[in-house]
Amino acid sequence: MIPKECRRLIEVDFPIGAVSVHAVREKSIRYGHPSTLHLWWARRPLAACRAVLLGLLLPDPCDPLCPSGFKTKAWELLSDSYRPAGKSDVVLQKTLLKFIGDFANWEASSHPLYLKIARGLVQAAHPEETPLVVDPFAGGGSIPLEALRLGCEVFASDLNPVACLILKVLLEDIPRCGGVLVDELRKISKKLKREMELQQNDIYPHDPDGARPIAYWWARTVYCQAPNCGAEVPLVRSFWLSREGKNKVALRYQVKKTLREIPSIEFEIFKPQSDRDVPVGTVSRAKARCLACGSVLSPQEVRAQLRAQKGGADVLFDKEGCRVGGARLLAVITVNSGMRGRQYRLPEDRDYKAVWKAMRRLSFISSNLTSDINPIPSEPLPFMSGTFNVPLYGILNWGDLFSARQKLVLAELCQKLLQVFSTYDGTYGTELRRLMALGISKLSEKLSSLCRLQTSAKHKMASTFSRQALPMVWDYVEVNPWAGGSGDFEDQLELNALVAAQYYAFQSAAVTQIADATVCPLSDNAASVWFTDPPYYYAVPYADLSDFFFVWLKRMLPGEPYLRDPFDPGNLLTPKQQELCEMTHWDPERYPYKDKQFFENGMMRAFKEGRRVLNEDGVGCVVFAHKTTEGWEALLSGMLQAGWTITASWPIATEMSSRLRAQESAALATSVHLVCRPRLQDAGVGDWAEVKAEMEQRVREWMARLLEEGIRGADAIFSCIGPALEVFSRYERVETPAGYAVPLGGNPEAAEPQERGFLSYVFEAVSREALRQVLGDAETEGFEEDARLTALFLWTLQTTRTNGNNGRNNSGERNQEELNEEQEKPVRKKGGLALPFDTFIRITRPMGIHYQNWVGRVIEIEKGIVRLIPVSERRRLLFDEESVSLPVEWGKKGVQVTLSELIGVPEPPPKPTKRAAKRLENLTTLDRLHQAILLFGAGQSASLRRLLEEERRQGKRFERLALALTALYPEKSQERRWIEGLQAMMPR
Repeated sequence: MIPKECRRLIEVDFPIGAVSVHAVREKSIRYGHPSTLHLWWARRPLAACRAVLLGLLLPDPCDPLCPSGFKTKAWELLSDSYRPAGKSDVVLQKTLLKFIGDFANWEASSHPLYLKIARGLVQAAHPEETPLVVDPFAGGGSIPLEALRLGCEVFASDLNPVACLILKVLLEDIPRCGGVLVDELRKISKKLKREMELQQNDIYPHDPDGARPIAYWWARTVYCQAPNCGAEVPLVRSFWLSREGKNKVALRYQVKKTLREIPSIEFEIFKPQSDRDVPVGTVSRAKARCLACGSVLSPQEVRAQLRAQKGGADVLFDKEGCRVGGARLLAVITVNSGMRGRQYRLPEDRDYKAVWKAMRRLSFISSNLTSDINPIPSEPLPFMSGTFNVPLYGILNWGDLFSARQKLVLAELCQKLLQVFSTYDGTYGTELRRLMALGISKLSEKLSSLCRLQTSAKHKMASTFSRQALPMVWDYVEVNPWAGGSGDFEDQLELNALVAAQYYAFQSAAVTQIADATVCPLSDNAASVWFTDPPYYYAVPYADLSDFFFVWLKRMLPGEPYLRDPFDPGNLLTPKQQELCEMTHWDPERYPYKDKQFFENGMMRAFKEGRRVLNEDGVGCVVFAHKTTEGWEALLSGMLQAGWTITASWPIATEMSSRLRAQESAALATSVHLVCRPRLQDAGVGDWAEVKAEMEQRVREWMARLLEEGIRGADAIFSCIGPALEVFSRYERVETPAGYAVPLGGNPEAAEPQERGFLSYVFEAVSREALRQVLGDAETEGFEEDARLTALFLWTLQTTRTNGNNGRNNSGERNQEELNEEQEKPVRKKGGLALPFDTFIRITRPMGIHYQNWVGRVIEIEKGIVRLIPVSERRRLLFDEESVSLPVEWGKKGVQVTLSELIGVPEPPPKPTKRAAKRLENLTTLDRLHQAILLFGAGQSASLRRLLEEERRQGKRFERLALALTALYPEKSQERRWIEGLQAMMPR
């Protein structure tokens, strides 16, 4: 057994770089990964969980209290594979860290040799009793799954029924049932597909030439309100069908118009030679443009018409089955065994007839109920501004998210599943049924009217949850679930079979349970490791999102104890009352009490429960990935109040820096893993002067380590909080010489420590070290406030360097146009780089920077966002208005055109007017650098040379600032290109 005072390996060192590479790369792995069992949001990478768990479970060989039996066994396990040079404790420590980094690799995670070593090490560290790992916010199960892999006992709980069903299948059913589950799943899936294909052959018919439709591209429609028009307007974001490779396909239209008839729109499929050949879409941010007359329908008119159609996903038919309105089929995507690739054709009458048959059959099912529950989900769907916007368009319950044919598929699949297992006589019928239900539930995400056509991707469609929201989708793609394409029924079930095959060989199964994290069902001192990734304020509305799946799962698994609200039997959906989430951000009317304070108080109670269930020899770990300093301060305060002390912290890259949210913002690419232990009862009082000095030293050392690991900007800022807290949290309280207690947070503008708070001093130390890195000693160099402000701003925006995944973006986030397309008012995207005001003020205030002096000159502040004004927008501030032209962009051939060449006259020197002269007298070094940039951009070479020569005579400050900003500006930014060009012209 590891002695209480013995350090764990993770409290000494950790292979940040190696684990980060594998964690990021893991996002591109599909087959066999547990994320393919069922969607769950914000999953932790398995690589990070596996590596951190090993570090938490193993002792440090260099610690004097490390058991000799562990070291002997560790040498035995590692010697053959790693052949360490020497037999010292330091060598063993480094070898263990090397093994942890290697084991984070996806390929190594299931390799028999690596598994044998990992499990052997854990057993050697805990020979008397198998360690129990507890995760009270288990979600998709990454942490408990890796604990099972290492041979630990596991207790995993979550408040959400969908999450708990995923945990039940992944952590209990699959490990306990072995390979039988895999074989039976494939066997029954094939049988079920054959039967469903025959049953639904009339609603998904083959083409007369034998081609098989694999997807249908639909558009919701409204009618033009202009006088003498009334044309039907298909709501189409883009008329592209495919941009893939050389197979570019799109739609174009013709307006058919006679004197007495309403104009009609006819489409044809063609292969465009360039983007300009493809018509512009008809809808943007809920405004629709009529193709016949050009009139624009307002968002209010569009919403009113779609509300009358309950969202507009369905076709409107007359009594004979002829289309008279509603959704319009734009194109059909087919495959033919005799032809290569996908083909595209226009819709025909038989396509609409198939939909009409589906609607009639669905109507029969709905009017002939055989149970108390309607086979079509009628549970209400909430409106959550900015997240669930579809109710604005008449989608008021969960069933309205699906077209009639999609509802019929899912309803008949639910019925068929019940029929199959009513007569199933296999050993693991209950477990197999749950596994199949998750596969069908996944299919529902591919079968909603919020699935987009992806014109540049192989799979041709985006699932419902391309992001963590339900925004309106104007044109949607309907997949044929029986056609054998990506995302169909067979594909979803096979993915589940691969997951079952990957994880059935574990030594034991976990215990899973629906539980509130603030009231853990475990007894005191039960756990060896308490490791969790808690929710973050309003980052993800888990409960409301999961209702999308919950309504279908409870129809497939009636009586399943996990699929209920144990706290409110009358609730037809997932539990909301106890969920730790700041709901006032989304829906203040439903939950006025679930504000920021509710979340923070709940998290503190959860941390207290973790402290209670962890034994005195145990160790905890909490994953934090907050974007704001306020969030960090609140949750860290909760940890300290709950009796924890921070002993280590490690930032692990888990996100791609190329993802949309990371561009031109301070989005985090790392998740900081805070290692903690129960604080000693006699922790005592810390001396403020000693704590502050040690904290500053730790920040200096840690910043150097982060720089080596490629961790930059906001990631580095938040990564430094952990080491700083290691000093602060080891004491019961920290006092000044006058006896005042220093709190964690406080008023950053106060002068005294007892009022200012510890974290303000941490950000001051971080900011000072950051400036030292980029500018040298900012005080002796004499850079003005605006230069220091700009340098800190740009440094904070730098992105953590992560390798793996080849830079591909698998985050599922969409571009800005798509995110805003259901908003009434267009969002004007200003140029420049942006930071949250909260982060900006934390890093600039401690350095004596008075940001108010630079508003309008260097920065702009609006709605909690600070924007660094682009150099091109500072022209009027730095020159007389007539002195210099706007910067000229690089030509297509890479040659920059000078101003003289543009106007055909000799270049005049810039002469400020009297009005501007006074303003230009007090220019800073940054201003002069920006002047040089603008002159370079405008091609005024003579004026630029005079300016550079003058700056050379003044000293090295101008050149040093240019050098620093070159490294700080984003790689492809206009400013960086200009400064690099400017440096080539500087006198030597």
